[in-house]
Amino acid sequence: MISKPKLPKRRRSAKSGPSQAAAAPAAAPSAATPSPAVGQELMVDLQRRRDQLIARVAELQWDLGGLAYEMAVRNQMKVELLVKRAVALQDADAELAEVERIVRTEETGTAGACSRCGAPHSSGATYCWQCGQSLLEQVSSDAILRR
Repeated sequence: MISKPKLPKRRRSAKSGPSQAAAAPAAAPSAATPSPAVGQELMVDLQRRRDQLIARVAELQWDLGGLAYEMAVRNQMKVELLVKRAVALQDADAELAEVERIVRTEETGTAGACSRCGAPHSSGATYCWQCGQSLLEQVSSDAILRR
């Protein structure tokens, strides 16, 4: 037999009637939708990750510059090692750029800019609000079939 989860006890007031019974079903749908606190929590996580990546990119730049300097001073340049460190720096920098883009999108509510006039547009916009340029890429049916 499946048992129901226990719900917290509610205090009953002296008046109990249809108004309280009608209020209970209305509360259920709001529990299914994410609260603003959840969105705020995600933003805090993104901002924390951005700060970590900023520190990581700065550290990797510092290390790469120091490594190149030390190799040059000793006249022993090892390109493979420099490339390996540069790849790590590029990866961290690319992740930082993506996190910053997401944070900026969340803060400003914009998803991009029009290629013709540069006006910002929101996520899901089809046409530029300023000049009317289509924001969606036009792809021919032949190009779709070739994929």
